[in-house]
Amino acid sequence: MSDIDPTPAPLPATGDLTTEGPTGAAPHEQQPQANADGRSGPRGNRPGGRGQPRSGGRNGPARAPREPKAPAPPKHPVLQQLAELEPTLFGGEAVPMKRGIFQDLMAAHPEAFEKEALKTALGLYTRSTRYLLAMASGQQRHNLAGQPVEAVAPEHRYHSLLETFRRRHARTGQDVRQPLYARIVQAAEESSLMPADYAALVRGKDEAANEILDAAMAELGSRVAREQALLRAFDASGQTVNAFADAYGLHPVEAAATLSRAKARAEAMQAAAEQAAAAAETANTQAATAEAASAAPEATEAPAEAEAAAAAAAAATTQEAPAATDPAACASAA
Repeated sequence: MSDIDPTPAPLPATGDLTTEGPTGAAPHEQQPQANADGRSGPRGNRPGGRGQPRSGGRNGPARAPREPKAPAPPKHPVLQQLAELEPTLFGGEAVPMKRGIFQDLMAAHPEAFEKEALKTALGLYTRSTRYLLAMASGQQRHNLAGQPVEAVAPEHRYHSLLETFRRRHARTGQDVRQPLYARIVQAAEESSLMPADYAALVRGKDEAANEILDAAMAELGSRVAREQALLRAFDASGQTVNAFADAYGLHPVEAAATLSRAKARAEAMQAAAEQAAAAAETANTQAATAEAASAAPEATEAPAEAEAAAAAAAAATTQEAPAATDPAACASAA
């Protein structure tokens, strides 16, 4: 189980992401009717109004008894064991775990866990909402010692975002499209990928999610273009950040942050281009080596065939020479 990342289920269809409930009215739209004097609700129907006795004494209306809370589902015994053995990762607030954590746990506690039981427990844990929220937060992955060791891949963070918002909508019925939109823009911006590259990397089959993704990438694309133009203007100006900010009517802190983002993105783009060029060069070298290796047997076969032909010719000459000089043969011919 080298990769413990969840594969979130797709978002509901676009029409299911609104606030409309079964009654067809959003919670904030369900307002009581007002009386002629502007007060809401009929006076006689309000508890404690004229003609209505107060119930519950001075403390207000009597409350209906609360239904008993359903007991929490029992915790998986291996998860309880993990919380005791590895409290840094499993005993407190959830953090993203490094890939290969299953092998690390088996190596650290070879006698403590059965392989299949540990796989099941980790599957439950990494599909939990608290873990998905950690994956969507932008934190790095952590090892058993609780140290950050690697970044969460952009596609893993994105799909965790989708699943947490899908669950929020299913639980509350709220329209989650706008906050999801904002979080996607944030996640894409922090990935340092160009919007088109980010969209190609994370796009799935859920059309509702893809609509939100496309709108978010359109906004981010415009923002990136503005920031890159600002960075080019700053590089050409030769000014300090404060002087440049003053010239463009920007707050120095805002200008520094914008230029820093634009520079980081430009460097990431340059690194990606160099990596792609290196990969292409490696592929070309491997192809040339393979072609040379396939041509090598033909090259070695040609000299062998030439040597064999030369040897055969030499043998024939050796056999014919005595016959030509043999005196008996000459006398016979005469």
